[in-house]
Amino acid sequence: MAHANPPRPPASAILRAWLGGFLAIAAIGLLAQTQLPGELAGLMLLGSFGASAVLLFAIHDSPYAQPRNLIGGHLLAALVGVACQQWLPLPVWLNAALAVSLAIAAMQLLRVLHPPGGATALLAVIGGPKVHALGFGYVLSPVLVSALIMLGIALLSHRLLGRQRWPNYWV
Repeated sequence: MAHANPPRPPASAILRAWLGGFLAIAAIGLLAQTQLPGELAGLMLLGSFGASAVLLFAIHDSPYAQPRNLIGGHLLAALVGVACQQWLPLPVWLNAALAVSLAIAAMQLLRVLHPPGGATALLAVIGGPKVHALGFGYVLSPVLVSALIMLGIALLSHRLLGRQRWPNYWV
């Protein structure tokens, strides 16, 4: 039996999600452009944070969109990805597969599953020489800094734009 698509969210929810996503990514980009040298500035806007924005602002009731999962998932996945890239002398495709799969398992074991974390782990392996040069610094910046900015914007936007009950839990 086929299931129907869920109903379209109200226009107000779409507007709140748009605004939250815009503000979060813009804040990360602005910080990068004003505080980092040119070639490092582009590293702050990881694709995985675009996916985090969808979770935080459009499906914020999901367990994967809670602060523990956002911060813990990205940090753990970044650690796993950098460890694979730095310590395993394997072909890139194999390191990439290991980084993503190990990050998934680690996030599940520690109960911090955040689906965009898979991309954070993958980027640690395939991000190229600039990302590789960061080593474990990748975990702190761009990953932790960007995750904290997103968390701050999510907290503010949900409070200011009428969503009083986010997060659903912290730990």
